[in-house]
Amino acid sequence: MIKERQILACSGLLYPPEGFPPQYVGAQIWQAMQLTSVRRPRVCLIATAVGDSREYIDRWYARAGSFGDADLSHLQLFVQPNVADVRAHLLAQDVIFVSGGSVVNLLAVWRAHRLDAILRECWEAGVVLAGQSAGSLCWHLGGVTDSFGDSLDAVNDGLGFLPFSNGVHDDLGDQPRRSRFRQLIGEGALRPGYASEDGVALHYVGTRLHEALGVLPDRNAWFVEPDGGGKHRETAFPARCWLP
Repeated sequence: MIKERQILACSGLLYPPEGFPPQYVGAQIWQAMQLTSVRRPRVCLIATAVGDSREYIDRWYARAGSFGDADLSHLQLFVQPNVADVRAHLLAQDVIFVSGGSVVNLLAVWRAHRLDAILRECWEAGVVLAGQSAGSLCWHLGGVTDSFGDSLDAVNDGLGFLPFSNGVHDDLGDQPRRSRFRQLIGEGALRPGYASEDGVALHYVGTRLHEALGVLPDRNAWFVEPDGGGKHRETAFPARCWLP
């Protein structure tokens, strides 16, 4: 049976509100697992964007392991791959989950290791591709990144599996991500695309947005496009709150 191509592109939950159950902080990992419809999914973390941080990897195993039976693994590329056959390992997964961090560094390292082609093959084979922040931006044409600095720059060399730009953490106040994403789209520096608020994920089936999923109530995704006059217009997509 041919599986649908699915991507779960998440903002992550950087700042859980007071009273938010701590066991749900990693719930977007659970959401990705549920999309597989597999009783015991095989889930592989790729943490290239944080330089294969051992601390990050250990924390991810603890979170992912709390969401039910799964065969967990990780792919590290520093200083060399930790699996003998990267392509075979990734094609054997049900979910590939990509960490946040530097999307610019992630893309450079992946292309050096030819992961761009391998990941496209995985997607076309029905492996659910997922990730947070940099792990959301990477699947799109590009987006807004702080990889170079807090001034927030456009990046336009994403993997392009999805024909849109992407904005993450759209409602956070510590960086002007919301306004910068819309400015760049209005000016034509970024293609039209989808932004997600903190804790919101974009669930794509094929290359079409199927729905927005949240881990908090009353959050939105946004489709942003140029208005033809150097500005932008936007459409809200309320997120369906989906928790274990």
